[in-house]
Amino acid sequence: MKISADFTVVPDDFAKAAAPEYRAGGVPVISFPFYVDEVNPEARYLHWTFTDPDSIPVCGFEWIHWTVANLPIDALMFDFNDSHALAIPPDFSRQMPAMIPEAVQGRNSSASKFVGRDNDPAVIMRYNGPQPPDKDHDYYLHVWATKEPLPGLNQGFWMNELLHKLRECGEAPDQGGMFVTGKA
Repeated sequence: MKISADFTVVPDDFAKAAAPEYRAGGVPVISFPFYVDEVNPEARYLHWTFTDPDSIPVCGFEWIHWTVANLPIDALMFDFNDSHALAIPPDFSRQMPAMIPEAVQGRNSSASKFVGRDNDPAVIMRYNGPQPPDKDHDYYLHVWATKEPLPGLNQGFWMNELLHKLRECGEAPDQGGMFVTGKA
């Protein structure tokens, strides 16, 4: 599987420099577009995590920015420029619940009791854009594809639950990833 985007640095609209109308609770909430290509033809569902490993020295753990599970591949559009690549459009995180209700999004690190944010689902169970406090950070988007949906994952699942379900799914999921940079 190949994961790509039209950028290597997350554009301002999806990150720390996002305009006020692209934020909720002070957090950038408009998810960035990307492409998924060369998926195993037997796969029917996508799942992903978007995390910040460079946050470990800052806060003591890898910050979770976005998690998605059980997204039916058939519900996605192909990229107009590449008939094989699936296109994840901008602002997909906020649009997905209405467009594809069977897909679920998990909690991000804003949901942590140690962070102290309110319980607004728009902030704690959707995309949170990069906002590195100390220097530019490298963020990792990891995508998996499976033949069957992962059972037992509901809206607001935790990332570790997704990883356990991937391990227990009875197949070796197709997978790929990419790094992007978030500007400080």
